[in-house]
Amino acid sequence: MEEEARQEIIDGEQLRIMRMGYFVAAGMAVFVSLIGFFYAFIGFFVFQAISRIPQQPGQPEFPDFIGKFFGVFGLIFAVVCLTIAVLQFLTGQRLMARRSRAFCMVVAVLTCLSIPAGTFLGVCTLIVLSRQSVQRTFQQGG
Repeated sequence: MEEEARQEIIDGEQLRIMRMGYFVAAGMAVFVSLIGFFYAFIGFFVFQAISRIPQQPGQPEFPDFIGKFFGVFGLIFAVVCLTIAVLQFLTGQRLMARRSRAFCMVVAVLTCLSIPAGTFLGVCTLIVLSRQSVQRTFQQGG
């Protein structure tokens, strides 16, 4: 019985640390999404303003599609980053509640794509969630 209590304390502490890691990773993903919004701003507003500047005779016209490309790319990047942030935030909440183990493992795999810190967090999450003692905790719902 003493070994089970010890393992339960270790599991709880590791899940608590991972939960904090996912909240930090979600905050970083929101911050990185600002880069996408910056690209979108440059694409849709700055390049559009540049394309409206009157051209001198014989000078090539500024292509309009470049601004649209930057804008669309920036918006897609921002939406992907915000989606990942929401998934990581939900994972942190679910680790705290000890539920949705499969969801947490899927998000851990996605988090592995954020090299290097996300890879460390994702691999540690997969290792901890694969333990029998943690699986029992998630089946009991906390």
